[in-house]
Amino acid sequence: MFKARYYKTDGKKGRNRSLPDVHFDGVVNDAVLHQVVKAYLANQRQGTHAAKSRGQVAGGSRKPWRQKGTGRARQGTIRAAQWTGGGRAFPPIPHSWNQKIPRKVKALARRSAFNARAGEDRVVLVDALAMDAPKTAALRDYLASIELGGTKVLVLTDGLKEAVHLSARNMSHVEVRVFGTESVYDILWADTVVIERTALEALESAADEVAEAPAAEVAVEGPVVETPVEEAPVAEASADEAGEPAADDAEDGSSEEEVEDA
Repeated sequence: MFKARYYKTDGKKGRNRSLPDVHFDGVVNDAVLHQVVKAYLANQRQGTHAAKSRGQVAGGSRKPWRQKGTGRARQGTIRAAQWTGGGRAFPPIPHSWNQKIPRKVKALARRSAFNARAGEDRVVLVDALAMDAPKTAALRDYLASIELGGTKVLVLTDGLKEAVHLSARNMSHVEVRVFGTESVYDILWADTVVIERTALEALESAADEVAEAPAAEVAVEGPVVETPVEEAPVAEASADEAGEPAADDAEDGSSEEEVEDA
């Protein structure tokens, strides 16, 4: 488990704090980091650059001189690439440079970036940054008090804090992001990552809730209760099954006796 330096609101140093295993599990995958950073930089390209080929430049519809007999090289149009004012041989064509990265690969790269900075003791925990109004000098003095003045710093806040964002706008070596929205490039760009302690506590509580979710579902279900099945009413036994003579048989028997008596 990694530990990080901890500073209070007034800039005084406290005891080192443990970092949660959700983002700081010790795994650093260099190949995934390279893939995600390369995709991030490619996605920043607009892809709107373009130039005209010889077929798109106006003019030059006729042959400048005849094919043979002039002593000069043959030419088909004055808008060819070797002519001044002609088209470009292999012009850039507008297209998209977008690269898609799977969600799990992004998550692995993000954890790897955090682990890389934590392994070098470049992760710092601070109390919540409370600023009533934007003031660059106040943020600069606070970073200097925690020994981070003049270095590239990434500040991860617990939720959107406009005053902190505006205070860092004039500082080229400081970037402010909401915790959870930072990219892998942002983490690797910074020499030190400053995280508000409340953001990590919220992350730990969310991870605990996810871990306890299956147990809660089982508790809600409870033991299986067997519902008694009502037995269907037993039909009355027939006369044959009960051993009693049927009515037809009795009538037949009485008629036979009467015949004999007659």
